[in-house]
Amino acid sequence: MAAETAPWATEVPTAVLVLADGTVITGRGLGATGSAVAEVCFNTALTGYQEVLTDPSYASQIVTFTFPHIGNIGTNDEDVEDLNPAARFGAVGAVFKADVTNPSSYRAAGHLDQWLKRRGIVAMSGVDTRALTALIREKGMPNAVIAHAPDGKFDLDDLKAQARAWSGLVGLDLAKEVTSGQSSSWTETPWVWNEGYGERAEETMHVVAIDYGVKRNILRLLAGLGAKVTVVPAKTSAEDILAMQPDGIFLSNGPGDPAATGEYSVPVIKDLLKTELPVFGICLGHQMLALALGGKTAKMHQGHHGANHPVKDHTTGKVEIVSMNHGFAVDAESLPEGVEETHVSLFDGTNCGIALTGRPVFSVQHHPEASPGPQDSHYLFRRFANLIRERQGEPALAER
Repeated sequence: MAAETAPWATEVPTAVLVLADGTVITGRGLGATGSAVAEVCFNTALTGYQEVLTDPSYASQIVTFTFPHIGNIGTNDEDVEDLNPAARFGAVGAVFKADVTNPSSYRAAGHLDQWLKRRGIVAMSGVDTRALTALIREKGMPNAVIAHAPDGKFDLDDLKAQARAWSGLVGLDLAKEVTSGQSSSWTETPWVWNEGYGERAEETMHVVAIDYGVKRNILRLLAGLGAKVTVVPAKTSAEDILAMQPDGIFLSNGPGDPAATGEYSVPVIKDLLKTELPVFGICLGHQMLALALGGKTAKMHQGHHGANHPVKDHTTGKVEIVSMNHGFAVDAESLPEGVEETHVSLFDGTNCGIALTGRPVFSVQHHPEASPGPQDSHYLFRRFANLIRERQGEPALAER
């Protein structure tokens, strides 16, 4: 008697990504259970997924990783970028192509799945991320709901309604959600292989960093140049900042619509610009500096997210490969006289940097701290330090 043949088993999807237009993408759930509504973007970085997911600039976003193998090197306590990991500022969702394997790095302290659960990030694998990326390139970054249920039971009509109802990032001030609750000092310096992070040995300047969602490695690079770094909340007044007697002002990266955050930050920046203090801005800080100088910003079609973006520095004529994470951009045509465009994207020609003519004030759109990403733009921190050192009568540091 022939043995009975077992019936074919059909895998039940345990995660879904439901787009606002009704598209439903299924996959295998991992990370936190439940759901999150956000904007979907894609990131082209080959490494650094932990830094990406903990970057506060990704607040209210679901990150689709174009690199197929995410999680293979596990997670650790060093590669986290938000100032307060307990608050879990950063991406709310993640989409992967391949299933997450066990860690294979000597630096691994845990599995990505468990780390995602602790961070409250809803994730899914088994997705054709190439097709999803093509959809975003064609139609723009959609609003969506990502949901994970181990039993595979989803109310798709309700999820579609949630995705349609979400207002999106335009007009949304997220800096107030991710900023520091109080002022603090930062002393940690950049990571060194086989040694870890260091501590600032001396103070050669005082930099006040306005935290709109700042990344740790930005602060490390400032401290590594000898800066006493004071981090202040996003809504700190110019009067309070100047009372700290800074030698320079840093405007940090962060999430959301710069025009919305600019309602309270732009007046402060304008007051700070009335001084002769050097000012350096990155990402959201760049966009709000442009607004304070009379420029405009606009929502991008698909944004820039990755660690392989070519940017030209007009001040040197050199091309650098940079890390980017932004869905809004400065309108170069709106920049008034006296504001110079210093950097430009070689992907699409969008603005990536400005400087105020004759003043120690500049900013860039990209993330030059290389966490994750190449170190081509580290020189910008030395450029900022040199503006301070010039006022102090100190010799300039070599930029490269």
